[in-house]
This record gives sequence, structure tokens and C-alpha cells, in this order.
Amino acid sequence: MTGLDESRQFVPLKIAVLTVSDTRTREGDTSGTVLAQRIVAAGHTVADRAIVPDDVAAIRSRVETWIADAEIDVVITTGGTGFTGRDVTPEAVEPLFEKKMDGFATLFLLVSFQKIGTSAIQTRATAGVVRATYVFCLPGSPNACKDAWDSILVHQLDYRYQPCNFVEIMPRLDEHLRRPKGRGETI
Repeated sequence: MTGLDESRQFVPLKIAVLTVSDTRTREGDTSGTVLAQRIVAAGHTVADRAIVPDDVAAIRSRVETWIADAEIDVVITTGGTGFTGRDVTPEAVEPLFEKKMDGFATLFLLVSFQKIGTSAIQTRATAGVVRATYVFCLPGSPNACKDAWDSILVHQLDYRYQPCNFVEIMPRLDEHLRRPKGRGETI
């Protein structure tokens, strides 16, 4: 059965939030604020929060800094996933993915379609795993951030959620790097 298994202990995660925008400031960052509030309400910690312009190098640099930090479990970006010339978040982040999470994009599209109909096709939301860190790239709309968190992430980032969740497989995300062969050695 799907739902929370109250016999399992909650595992708080450290989540970094990146807003991608040429115009937003911390005071006007409604999408980043929506995510930060939901992260804390769910029992997790906002490990860091930043705003960078719609620029491939700036986005990639911030995400790389966070995925290199062993204390950060998850990175969530908001903004830059549309089709305009300045929307470059997927181009900045997807080359970093060791494993792309196609199911996230599909599920987000289904959730969005229920809310905004065929306009959902305009998203390029994406997700993947990089160096044992989950990375989710969401649209810049506060409602899209609410939908992604409330319908997908709040469950998958909760160890108690059954039948399975992202948290329970976190210890195995980098297992290929721990084996000698994973570091380029031969056995």
C-alpha cells in the first residue's frame, strides 16, 4: 500500500535551493521561498540558498559546488526550464548527470497537465543523480514548485514513504565509486 509507514524513523535531508533568474532578488524570489518553506515544513533543512542569472556557467558552477559538498543531499533549482532564449538550466545541469531521472520529468508533466492542461508541454523540468546527490530542475513558477513538491518530492524525499523512496537508496548511489573497479582499477 502507498503511504507513510509510521514505524520508520524520519530522516531529515539537507537541501540546497537555487533560483535561476536575471531579475529576481531574495525579496522577490517567490519560487525559492515556496520551496524553502515546504522543505522546512517537511522536516528537512535548507542547507543553502542562492540566486544566479540565466547563464550556463553560473548555474553549473553553483550546482557543482553543492554536489561537491558532502553535507548536501539534494539540490533543487527553480527557473530556466522553459523555451525562451535565456532558459538554459537543463543545458547547464543535464551534462553533469551520471544518471538521468526520466520518470521525474514524466511524472511532473502528468501532475502539471492535471493543473494547467496542455500548457504543461512547455516545461523542460528534469532531474538526475550526480555524485550521490539528487538534482531536480523545476520551472520558475511558484505554482509549479508547489506542484512538484506537494505531489512528488515531499513523498520521495521521505524515508517513511512506501513502497519505496529516494532516501532509502541514498547509501547506494555511489556504490560504483567505492568498488576498486569503479575507480578505473582492474580486478
